[in-house]
Amino acid sequence: MPAEPLSRPRIVAAAIDLIEREGADAVSMRRIAADLGVGVMSLYNHVPSKSALLDGVAEAVLSQIEFTDDPDAEWTDRVRMQARAFRQIAHHYPRCTMVVVSRQLSSTAGLLPVERALSTLRDAGFGGREAVRVLRVFIAYIVGSLLREVGVTPTFAPVHRPDIAVADADPLLFPQVSGLAGPLADCDHEAEFEFGLEMLIQAIAVQLKLYG
Repeated sequence: MPAEPLSRPRIVAAAIDLIEREGADAVSMRRIAADLGVGVMSLYNHVPSKSALLDGVAEAVLSQIEFTDDPDAEWTDRVRMQARAFRQIAHHYPRCTMVVVSRQLSSTAGLLPVERALSTLRDAGFGGREAVRVLRVFIAYIVGSLLREVGVTPTFAPVHRPDIAVADADPLLFPQVSGLAGPLADCDHEAEFEFGLEMLIQAIAVQLKLYG
């Protein structure tokens, strides 16, 4: 069969595959060209730079988010659906998600989640500035949770570090840590995400009443 023609989607797909295998630091135009079996200069006919390639990766991942937003639902339910949709795609592309959150995207794929979130918050009754602030709080929470899940930030549940045992903490120096060694050593990421999401929604609901 003839080789698939070189194209921007094919180049971006190769970058996504590489990032998921080895991380974003492995990406270079030369490496992508080698993986595709083409000359490095041929890539520049479709992608002008590594930065543009990473933008393409972020846009490709974001475009796969499946929003099931219901405009007639309560704003709290809509926020839950949007947050869960982003988390779900992050499970499919955990390393590429780190690329997504590091890029400033102005494409349709990049702006659509922002538009949906702001529309939800404005429909709920937030003013423009307040809606932007609430959105940033949600983004900070979701990104922080995702970073924890992929092992970039502390989990307070060192299940991936067998050389670290919370239960071995000196109970005289760390009575709370020692006494709560069981819960600290256990982390159900989905349950933790839902717990934090509910706390955040409830706190924002209180703020909405204050603004009203």
